[in-house]
Amino acid sequence: MTPRDAPSGDLPPSNTPSDLPLGRAVDYPREYDPALLFPIARALGRGEIGLSDDALPFTGHDRWHAYELSWLDAVGKPRVATATLTVPADSPNLVESKSLKLYLNSFNASRFDDDAQVRERIATDLSRVAGAPVTVVFGLPGFDGAVDAADAGSIDDLPVAIDHYGPPRPEYLAADAADVVAETLSSALLKSNCPVTGQPDWARVVIDYRGPRIDRVGLLRYLVSFRDHCEFHEQCVERIFADLMRHAAPASLSVEARYTRRGGLDINPWRATPGVAAPVAGRDLRQ
Repeated sequence: MTPRDAPSGDLPPSNTPSDLPLGRAVDYPREYDPALLFPIARALGRGEIGLSDDALPFTGHDRWHAYELSWLDAVGKPRVATATLTVPADSPNLVESKSLKLYLNSFNASRFDDDAQVRERIATDLSRVAGAPVTVVFGLPGFDGAVDAADAGSIDDLPVAIDHYGPPRPEYLAADAADVVAETLSSALLKSNCPVTGQPDWARVVIDYRGPRIDRVGLLRYLVSFRDHCEFHEQCVERIFADLMRHAAPASLSVEARYTRRGGLDINPWRATPGVAAPVAGRDLRQ
């Protein structure tokens, strides 16, 4: 037996968080069901920070790591795998994380002819929902110690008093135009909240730039100001990118956030000025 084909009808409309059933109790999926996937129009979040899908100031992707993936082979024996899913940042939709978890769980009791059929089915379904080609490979990148090294430019130990935890305050950001540098800064103190479930999202953010030297104290205060903010992972990274471009005016900028795992998934959104090479795929020690 092979799984039923994906539905040929139109996608459900891109939803706002209040429209989604994903914050409520749902039945555990008993069979493969691509209809579980929910698209969220990126334009909804981008409009709030003054970005337009027609003229994006960045390139990038959302790299998902899936740790809990299983299905049945043609004779009913379980197979298990991990997977790396990469969604382009210029896709019209992002994929809501709880819907992705439920979708991947729907493979658990369905039979497939071979592993390639599973990978191709996931790539096809995610591409349909995102509105752009999504790449799927089995396996995960290794741990990347570079972002955890003491010389990675961590700003977390700066002596600064903080008393604001939301909404984000871009006015904290400043840069010295007389001091042009190329450096990488990082912080493991980024936290925001899921707008669907209210659950906390934790991440290390890595900022690589060339341009006026960014004030580190102001940057740390800015990142901590996301602490009680409700926004999707991808939109938080785009907000950080846009705010840094407006308030620090770097000649080049790369922002990557590596979020910790929830529901067997972690996500690593990356946004950068055109022409900047993508960071080497890796995992943080908290992932």
